[in-house]
Order: sequence, then C-alpha cells, then structure tokens
Amino acid sequence: MLEDFLNNKPLFYDEIDYTRMPRVYNRIKKYFKLPKIIHIIGTNGKGTTGRFLATALYQMGYNVGHYTSPHILEFNERIWFNGQNVSMELLEVKHQELLQILNDDEVKLLSYFEYTTLLAMLLFTSQCDYVLLEAGLGGEHDATAVFENELTVVTPIDIDHESFLGDTIVSIAKTKLNAIQKTAIIAKQKYDEVKEVLEDIKLQKAISFYNYSELLDDKDYENIKEIAKHENLVTYLEENLSLAISVLNYLGFVYKKEDFYNARLFGRLTQIRSNVIVDVGHNVLAAKSIAKSLAGKEYILIYNSYKDKNYEEILKLLKPIIKKVLLIEVYNSRIEDTLYLQKKLSSLDIDWDIFQDIDPQEEYLVFGSFSVVEAFLRKEHG
Repeated sequence: MLEDFLNNKPLFYDEIDYTRMPRVYNRIKKYFKLPKIIHIIGTNGKGTTGRFLATALYQMGYNVGHYTSPHILEFNERIWFNGQNVSMELLEVKHQELLQILNDDEVKLLSYFEYTTLLAMLLFTSQCDYVLLEAGLGGEHDATAVFENELTVVTPIDIDHESFLGDTIVSIAKTKLNAIQKTAIIAKQKYDEVKEVLEDIKLQKAISFYNYSELLDDKDYENIKEIAKHENLVTYLEENLSLAISVLNYLGFVYKKEDFYNARLFGRLTQIRSNVIVDVGHNVLAAKSIAKSLAGKEYILIYNSYKDKNYEEILKLLKPIIKKVLLIEVYNSRIEDTLYLQKKLSSLDIDWDIFQDIDPQEEYLVFGSFSVVEAFLRKEHG
C-alpha cells in the first residue's frame, strides 16, 4: 500500500544525495511523456500561486495538474487534477506502476519527496496539457528541477530552511534561482540581493526574466481588486493572484475574473469557523504578511514551532495582533521543546498557556507550520 510505503520513508535526511534524482529520472524518463510544465520556486506563496494558475487554466478548458507540498491531513492533498485531489485509489495504481519501473535500489534509496514527485509526474504524464510543479524547499537540486519546463515562476524569497539552503539571502537566492532553465517571472521581492543574484545567473546561463508588474496593465489591476473582493483575499493572497495573472498574460491567455473563483488553497488564512482562522505559514515572511493582513484585531494564537525556525522574530512580528498564545502539542521530532517556547514567550511579555479547547467568545489564529494546523484539526475532529 502506498501509505505504508511512504510511512517507512524518512521525511528528512542529515545528508542529501543531489545526484540521485537526476540519475534515476534519466534512466526512466522514457516512461514519461511530459506536458507543458510551469515550475514554481521561492520561499512563500508557491502553493496559492500554483492553485490560482491551475484553477484558471482548468476553467479555460485545459487538463491541468498541480503538485504541491506538504499536505495537512491526507497525502492526496499534494496531487490535484482538474479541480480535485486525486483519489488514493488511483494513486495506489500509479504507485504499483512506478514500482515496476524502478529497480530495487532506487525504490529503497529515493527520498519521500523524490518518490512522490515521480509518482505525481507519472500520473500527470499523457493526461495533462499543463502541470504546475511546485518545488519543495530547494531550487537547483530539488527533485522537481529534473523535468524540462516552459517557464519558472519565482515567488518572494526570504530566509528559511537555513540548514539546507544557507543563512544569507544571497546563498538562498542562488540555490533557488539556479533552477531557472529558460525564462522566469519574478514576484515582488523584499531583498535587492535577489535581483542581483538573478542578474548574475542571467549572464551565466543566458536566461531571461520579467518582473511580474511588467506584465500587468490597468485593466489587470482592476480585475485583481474585483477578484480579491469577491474571494475575500487578504493582502498576500492578492499579491499571489497578481503573480498568477502576470504568468497567464505572458503565456498569451485571455482570462475571465470568474476563472479564479474558489481557487484558494486550504490553510492559507482559511476561516474554518466564524472565530477560527488557520494558516500553514511557518517563517518570518509569512508572519509579516499575516500581521499586515490581520492588523487592527487581536487573536488568541494557537502555536508551536520547529526548532530551526526563528520563532522569536515570528512572535515579535505577530505580537501586535496577539492577545494570548496557547501552545498546542505536536508529535514531531523537529518540534521545539515546550520549555524553550515558554521562556521565549515570557521574555517577550506575551501571555501563554497550554491549548485545551476553543472558547466560542474568542477569536483564534492557528499558525506555526503544517504540523500545527494538522494537530489542531485532528484535535478538533477527534
């Protein structure tokens, strides 16, 4: 069974063999008839940008796949085709097919993400006109980078996953932007260094790139505002929508506002109750976007954090909208020790307690990672 197979693969590795995925794919690529691929890289906003694009292209009449990660509750949230998550039954069929294509060593050695990337692409092959292929945490060495693509979309780049990507914007930007194969469309960036790295790569690899704003006109901005109002999009989701529309314009598509309706990806400032918002963001850039989007109100923050996240800075950014923090238990080896979080909250003069249940009279924000949102949803649904 696919779920048992994946559960036996570690999600994280101390050392990564960057040659493995290209080597394996090169051996088996005859089994893949690739559609037109739009590769999405960056730090934040990859999932929603991809879902906006996938939904719009599907509404225009194309067969479209969207590969995103990680999932919140169920694995098949990662693999979307023509408007819905692919069933686990169909994924099981493709899993058995992929096991026949790979040799025993490859089956054993491929990482969780490498294997699931191949699984998604095997399902999409010959069925899709377009695939929105979202990179994991990396760029040039990411499993998704082995497939030839039509275009690279670059969402905002910020500090994250420092142990894998480096601890400076320059090192992170180099790793991510080296994934560009031909042409890229670049979202609004916080750091000038991103553009500087991009110019260097342009000279080295003869790529071309456009700033997203070059591809939008007054009518587009009017449409963006109307779509955002209709869909109740907060600021950062509106920015992701703008990037998606710039991509469609570059590709020569004529879109309608209705093509983007109901296109939001779950877990991105999603209102799941009248008094509960959940967001899977987990880094400083996400916290900054949320604090801006929710400014003017106060929430009880249901929170936890991985050890490698800059949770002090995240909590400082969220403090203006925090009434109190409730720490939720998360079963994951990467989660920070509760005592450290408690000490940090006390040093920041933020009131805290342990999460038990929801008070219908209070407003809540669930934030910290996919694992935090998963833990909350599982607790809520028993």
